[in-house]
Amino acid sequence: MVKIRYMEASDQELWYRLDHHLPEAEFAHKVAAKQGYVLLAGSKPAGLLRYFLFWDSVPFCAMLYIDEPYQRKGYGKQLIEYWEADMKAQGYGMLLTSTQADESAQHFYRKIGYKDCGGMVMDIPGYAQPMEVFFAKSIQELPS
Repeated sequence: MVKIRYMEASDQELWYRLDHHLPEAEFAHKVAAKQGYVLLAGSKPAGLLRYFLFWDSVPFCAMLYIDEPYQRKGYGKQLIEYWEADMKAQGYGMLLTSTQADESAQHFYRKIGYKDCGGMVMDIPGYAQPMEVFFAKSIQELPS
């Protein structure tokens, strides 16, 4: 049985076990803004997703993580579909996400309908990383 819910203040220890990128000062903000979800497989925490608003108007999935024992079992797809439905219910029409070009997640995003929409090369010392590939997906209802 899978349950997906908004992240809560009591999730902080769990969150930082899985997400090493979110600054601690941002955790409370994400909880208050409901910009993160926890996926439970049975009663066990199995994954998380957090987002922010790019251009203050487009939801951008900044982190989708499924814990190792739960990977390749459909939980990532369930979590992203839950987020997509929540964003659509809130009136958003487009979503964004990204992943590094050397990560296999790019294939996952393409498989679930995200389209490549650009890339960024970051070579500034201390911040250098492989190219970041950006993806977009429409979630709006098109008129018939």
